[in-house]
Amino acid sequence: MNTELQERKKFSKRRFLDSFRNSFSGLHYAYRYEQSMTIHMISCIIVVTLGILLKISEVEWAICVMVLGLIGATELINTAIEAVVDLVTQEIHPLAKVAKDTASAAVFVFSGVAFICFLIIFIPKMLVFG
Repeated sequence: MNTELQERKKFSKRRFLDSFRNSFSGLHYAYRYEQSMTIHMISCIIVVTLGILLKISEVEWAICVMVLGLIGATELINTAIEAVVDLVTQEIHPLAKVAKDTASAAVFVFSGVAFICFLIIFIPKMLVFG
């Protein structure tokens, strides 16, 4: 690694704070421009509301929080992949489509798994109240 790069990579308070600023900038972008993030936000509100109303356990809360966080993180990775593909090529290329479609599919698959987890947690509690 060259010395200029080593200097930029050294720990500093400013670099540490910039990393948080950059992360929040990425979140802001995703919530502002990615429709899926709005859907994930609505899902979070529904899950948290159900969790409170149905008095889920601490373990169930941990599972819900982890799953919701992983869905959001997967969507952010999908957004990053789409941005890189768009940066590399503006033309419609079969490999660009594969990259975008498979990244989107990863979010879809994980969302399906999350939905099943939520059903496992919430359906038994809803049946008790029903």
